[in-house]
Amino acid sequence: MSFEIKNFADFSKKEIELGNIFAPKFDKNGLISAIAQEKNSKTVLMLAHMNREALELSIKTGLAHYYSRSREKLWKKGETSGEVQKIIEIRIDCDQDAILLLVEQLGKGYACHTGKKSCFYRAIENGQNGSLLKFIAE
Repeated sequence: MSFEIKNFADFSKKEIELGNIFAPKFDKNGLISAIAQEKNSKTVLMLAHMNREALELSIKTGLAHYYSRSREKLWKKGETSGEVQKIIEIRIDCDQDAILLLVEQLGKGYACHTGKKSCFYRAIENGQNGSLLKFIAE
């Protein structure tokens, strides 16, 4: 598959929002937010970031690659854990500043480094003593 990631600044708002030009808007650090969602269950698995290289590798290989802000390096999801994300489809939002990966979560099915299926395993509740976190069932 041949593709080219275009430069966001080269296009009008209309071209970005309504056209078929793939020109992601990377932030000042060269990153774009990427949400991984399980294709079949629609469960939101995680939020991570991609730089241009991670996005290109994800498109080329069909496996999710991200950029770690804390380690400041590229990483392939599941490289050490075995919890690989096989990409079924990649979507981009209306103004091209966020990516949605529809994936098949391989391995044991844990997307979160804590061993949970999803990184979103707590809900915020407004308790009597302020906001409290409640664990939700997976």
